[in-house]
Amino acid sequence: MSGDPTNLQTLLAQTARGDHRAFEEVYRRTHAHLFGLALRMLGREQAAEDVLQEAFVSIWKSASLYRTQVEGQEIQPMTWLIAIVRNKALDALRARTRRRESELPEPGEADEDEGAFGGDAAPSALELFAQATRALRLEDCLSELDGSHRQSLALAYYQGLSHSEVASQMGAPLGSVKAWIRRGLDKLKSCLQAAGTA
Repeated sequence: MSGDPTNLQTLLAQTARGDHRAFEEVYRRTHAHLFGLALRMLGREQAAEDVLQEAFVSIWKSASLYRTQVEGQEIQPMTWLIAIVRNKALDALRARTRRRESELPEPGEADEDEGAFGGDAAPSALELFAQATRALRLEDCLSELDGSHRQSLALAYYQGLSHSEVASQMGAPLGSVKAWIRRGLDKLKSCLQAAGTA
């Protein structure tokens, strides 16, 4: 493969041109972190694997849409990949909630099949709805953050990077990254409290 082999940006550009080896390398380098994100959001390995597969199909098809800057804000490749996985996971949560709601017994109906999807075996429809609602509120609050705050939080919490790794990934001083994460968390907490989620 031509270009810097350590550069995800280059690999995505090559993927956009139909380079299967570049796409395989994107997958090899990112799938573990992206699977972790999907698993944290969905709580089930099979669901996370399904979402990851859908996300990588989308990445293959839409690699040409990746832009390094959007409205003056620098967008790192990993942030773009995380956004795709997060959106697919939110879609899966919404679909799961709709399925569970359709399985709810009518009011006053005897709940003979409680063991089928009630109890400890799986979350109830109301729990899934609450989880999906919290995820949507979190996404809304994240979208209100400044680009540097949002990106540093995404790298630190969705990708699991240390502060120094975030600084390296963003090409920013460590002190700035720590401040962005601290301020971003403060703003996120305030937003979630205002939305009644925290």
